[in-house]
Amino acid sequence: MIKETFKVIGVMSGTSLDGIDLIYVQFNFDEKWTYTIYTTETVSYTQYWENTLKHLVSNSKQELKDIDDGYTVYLAEVINSFIKKHHIETVDAICSHGHTALHQPQSGMTYQIGNLPKISKLLQHTVVCDFRMQDVELGGQGAPLVPIGDKLLFSDYDFCLNLGGFANISTEIDDTRIAYDICPVNIVLNHYVKPLGFNYDNEGQIAKSGKLHTELLNQLNDLDFYSKSHPKSLGLEWVKQLIFPMIDAYNLSIETILRTFTEHVAIQISKEINTKHNAKVLVSGGGAYNKFLLDLIVSKTKNSIELPSKEIIEFKEALIFGLLGVLKLKGAVNCLKSVTGAKKDHSSGRIYYP
Repeated sequence: MIKETFKVIGVMSGTSLDGIDLIYVQFNFDEKWTYTIYTTETVSYTQYWENTLKHLVSNSKQELKDIDDGYTVYLAEVINSFIKKHHIETVDAICSHGHTALHQPQSGMTYQIGNLPKISKLLQHTVVCDFRMQDVELGGQGAPLVPIGDKLLFSDYDFCLNLGGFANISTEIDDTRIAYDICPVNIVLNHYVKPLGFNYDNEGQIAKSGKLHTELLNQLNDLDFYSKSHPKSLGLEWVKQLIFPMIDAYNLSIETILRTFTEHVAIQISKEINTKHNAKVLVSGGGAYNKFLLDLIVSKTKNSIELPSKEIIEFKEALIFGLLGVLKLKGAVNCLKSVTGAKKDHSSGRIYYP
C-alpha cells in the first residue's frame, strides 16, 4: 500500500456560535488513516458576526447572498491570520465547513455561507468546502457528515457522541455506520443563559441549582422528532419554531429552564446509548465540559462515558472536516448513504483552486 501524507487546515463553525475552530493537522494513510495535530485555535466571533449569524434564518435570499459574500471574506481573513500566527508553511488544502445558514433537507435545501469560490483566491490555497449540498441533491439529509471520520479515526469506540449546538451520535450496526442528530443542546442552553450575562453555563452549575419542571420536561420528550427513525437531522429553524415557544410559554426562571432542558438532553442521549451494553462512548464538543449534564447521563446508563484529550473534545469536528477534504481530493467516499439517507455513497464537496 502506497503511503500518503496530507497537511491540511480544517475549519469548522457550529450552530452554538462559540467561534471558528481551526486545526492544522497531518493525515497519513498506510493501510489505515492516522493523524498528527500540530496546532489548534478557536477564534471568537465579533459582536457583529455573532448577531448576524444568530438571525440568519430570518433573512431574505438576497440578504443571505450579501451576508455570504461578507462572511467569505471574513473567514478568509481569519484563516490567513491563523496561518501567519502559527508560521504554517505547507498546506495541501484548506477544508472548510462554512456556517449553516439554512438546513431544510426535506425541501431539498441546505445553504452554508463562507463557501464562495473566491475564498481560494483570497487564501491563495486550494479550498475544499460546501460538503452538504451534493448529499441533499442525492436525497440525503446533508447531515451529519462527521461519522465517516468516526469510522476511519475513532473505530475503537462503540459510540461517538458530539455535544455541540446539537447532540449527534454515530455508531456501527451490522458493520454499517449510522448517525443522526439526537436533540438540541448548547443552542438552547446558551440562549437562555445569555440574559444572565454569560456565554454558557460553566460546568452546568446554574442548571444544577434550578428546579425540574415535570410538565415542560414531558412536553419536550413528547416531540415528534424523537420517535422518528434515522437518518434524521435538526436545524436552528426547528428550535425557533418548536423549542423556544414551548419553553417560553411557561414563563419559568432561567435556572428552572436550564435544569429541565439539561434533564431532557440527558434522557434523550441515554435512550440512544443504552441500545448497546458495555459500550464505550467517546464524548466531544463544548458540552463535554458540562459536568452536570455528563453526571446526569452517567446516572442513566451503565455504559462507559469517556472524555478524550482537550484537543479532540474541542476540535474533533474541525479535524474530521480536514479528513473529509482529503478524501474529496482523493475522489474517495466521504459521505455515507447509511448515515444521511442519500441514494448512494459519494465524494461530496467542492474544490476551488486559487
